[in-house]
Amino acid sequence: MYFIHTMNDIYSQNELIYYRRMLAAEIRNAIKHFSVVVLSGARQVGKSTLLQNEKPLKDWLYLTLDNFDILDQAARNPEALWTQSNNIIIDEVQKSPRLLDAVKQAVDAHPQKYRFILSGSSNLMLMKKVSESLAGRAVYFNLLPMTISELADKPASDILNKLITGDFPKEDSVSPFDPLPYMWRGLMPALMKFEHSPMIVRWWESYIITYLERDLRQLTQIDSLADYRRLMTSLALRCAQLLNQSEVSRDINISQPTIHRYINLLETTHIIHRLPAFAVNRTKRLMKTPKLMWLDPGLVSYLSGLYSLSELQTSNMRGKIFESMIFLHLYAFSQLQTPKPLLYYWRTSTGNEVDFVLEWGRKILAIEVKMTHTARYNDIQNLQLFIQEYPETHAGVLIYTGTQIKRMDDKIIALPWRLLA
Repeated sequence: MYFIHTMNDIYSQNELIYYRRMLAAEIRNAIKHFSVVVLSGARQVGKSTLLQNEKPLKDWLYLTLDNFDILDQAARNPEALWTQSNNIIIDEVQKSPRLLDAVKQAVDAHPQKYRFILSGSSNLMLMKKVSESLAGRAVYFNLLPMTISELADKPASDILNKLITGDFPKEDSVSPFDPLPYMWRGLMPALMKFEHSPMIVRWWESYIITYLERDLRQLTQIDSLADYRRLMTSLALRCAQLLNQSEVSRDINISQPTIHRYINLLETTHIIHRLPAFAVNRTKRLMKTPKLMWLDPGLVSYLSGLYSLSELQTSNMRGKIFESMIFLHLYAFSQLQTPKPLLYYWRTSTGNEVDFVLEWGRKILAIEVKMTHTARYNDIQNLQLFIQEYPETHAGVLIYTGTQIKRMDDKIIALPWRLLA
């Protein structure tokens, strides 16, 4: 039997609760081998908290460009910032792109002396200045909203690693575990202290305002924050669907070039992810329409106007938001692997679709997501079609909300969602 455990080992500093993050081990390993480690992620996913609580990082010199004095010094005399230490964390680094030149000069002149961790709320790997200054010098990580395993202080699930080697779990049952509260609340660390719906809704309301007024204005000039907000709502209603930018443009009466630019910003700031289509021909992958995924299911629920758990329970968006939460866990899993598996979706010209395809080199897993308590043979038809077209597929997986581990076909198994999370 499998059981869910509650969080039993968290750290408290003042009113701050620190949930240990699985990515921390990857960062600790990286700092042994690279002069520069770059950590990006959306606002409030816990980047600063991780950097100030994980050993040995908690003993490094921590500088944040949220401090106006430090920001001013970064512009005037950046080299003086690290006279006190050889191990330096610089947070909110996107506020001072010129600082990156000084970091580059320091690690080029003293490659064995200095270690830097640069952190920010944007996808720093996509920012032109970062790419130019740190090319070949840095390793990149993306911190996501929390997984259920991190909430429970448990190791990451290794079931996908086992399936890729043909190690199918035996048929068994697990304890029931309702995904709806996590789909509605979301998985940002700061949300975990709230027990009442109004506070959660108010937190997301503040999150959106801060994101629009602060993060976006740091990155670029937005023509209209109201239009940007309307786009976010429109895209939330298209969660886990193919992204047709022309259709979005018509629906909210914003030009296609503006839609394209705003969608790029949403991806750069780790709010959404455009999932590419799977095909053997890699050129065809680039030509196909991407699928729109959101990185936090609670944000989708809020933007969709689902302001209570009961509204989500009766919403026809439940299945898509559940799929979004599974995507978050697959993406988090991929961040812990070396090399990282690539994530896709698969869709035929006749509309048959498999929600996710994980590709490790020549190893392939196909994953279908259903918000249903019973795994039915009809639910695996698209997985069977995929395996027929790609017989090299190692396994097909049906992720659902029931409690039975159930072998459905020679290469297909049904798994309760918690075993993946």
